[in-house]
Amino acid sequence: MGVINFIIENILTQASITIALIAMLGLLLQKKSVGQVISGTLKTLLGFQVLSAGSSIIVGSLVYFGEIFTEGFNMQGVIPSIESINGQAMNDLGLGRDIALTFLAIFIFNILIARLTKWKYIFLTGQAILWMATMTTVFGYFAGLRGIVLILVGGFVGGVFAVAMPAIAQPIIRKVTGSDDIALGHFCTIGYMFEAGVAWVFGERGEDKKSIEDIKLPAAFEFLQDTYLSVMVVMVPLYIITVIFAGEAFAGPLSGGQNYIMFAFLQAIQFVVGVYVLLAGVRLLLGEIVPAFRGIAMKLVPDAKPALDCPVFFPYSPNAVILGFITTTIGTVIAMFVLPTFGFAMILPGMLTNFFAGGTAGIFGNAVGGRRGAIIGGIAHGFFITLLPALLIGIFNGMGFVNATATDVDTVVAAFLYAWILSPILKAF
Repeated sequence: MGVINFIIENILTQASITIALIAMLGLLLQKKSVGQVISGTLKTLLGFQVLSAGSSIIVGSLVYFGEIFTEGFNMQGVIPSIESINGQAMNDLGLGRDIALTFLAIFIFNILIARLTKWKYIFLTGQAILWMATMTTVFGYFAGLRGIVLILVGGFVGGVFAVAMPAIAQPIIRKVTGSDDIALGHFCTIGYMFEAGVAWVFGERGEDKKSIEDIKLPAAFEFLQDTYLSVMVVMVPLYIITVIFAGEAFAGPLSGGQNYIMFAFLQAIQFVVGVYVLLAGVRLLLGEIVPAFRGIAMKLVPDAKPALDCPVFFPYSPNAVILGFITTTIGTVIAMFVLPTFGFAMILPGMLTNFFAGGTAGIFGNAVGGRRGAIIGGIAHGFFITLLPALLIGIFNGMGFVNATATDVDTVVAAFLYAWILSPILKAF
């Protein structure tokens, strides 16, 4: 058990190592030379680490932005955080071992389902699997499951989500990327498909459909066709206006002795740097993982596709990512004020979710309904991803998780599956 726990906690939960080992397996199955195996494995590891470094830079900038945003607009409420639920489950309930084994079970069920069904997707976003394992373990525990049954049921539910979500998203991913080589492995997919549905209803179609990527600018503004400059033009005013609302008394101590407005400006630039690094990592990763994965597809799971984290798809539609971030944030702010009037808790916007999930949803909305679809769908997406955590918070309070809820839509749906369907059935026995 000690060896299994070590592998789960120190290898499988490290996404870069997991993907590098999978790339190595694929190259070995293709009987590549020792040099090619070493090169492909290390480049895959490097690519994912560069991607992660870019994500970390973005996260650091957005954490700062979230603080000044909450202060500047005087917001009080609950910020959804699956991380805090994971910590309480492991420390207060003693479910760390069960969560770790459920994590492993999800991965195994994912491979079995992909091998035995037409859903040929291998979910490679380790952190997302960890959050799904947390949710299924916690809700399975409160439904009355214990031991191996708790782990197997959670593993099966998570395994089904791990193949079903990439399969549901693949028609749009295929349209966005222009190929069928990779899939989306991110447990916010139901939210993405919700935006796509809204974009289909309210967006542009046929010859009227205009992609945000094809926007025509006057000659004086052609520099905005550069992805990084266009991101900078959006983020710099957003940060500066927000920090002015927050005020020097609050923002000054966050600036480390630097002028608080200048610090906000540099944090906006840091955000753009993070996007640059992230996209560089994506290019390096895709150059290695797709060819290496063919070995697994040929030997273990015929025609398998790697389901990768959402930032991998940002280079395919960068303008839609920024539009999705902005419109999702607008939707979450609207929901924050509207939902309490109906008796729900006030759910504060989570800037990390708004960027990564909102940006990916923007890609979906733009692909289905063009610019209008991305705008209307993005606002609806922001409302949707605020409503679900608000519905879940009462259930968590009943479990003893005070003022806590989760935000990844697919994990929330899995929680509802336990709370509304499995729990009553299990308690009947």
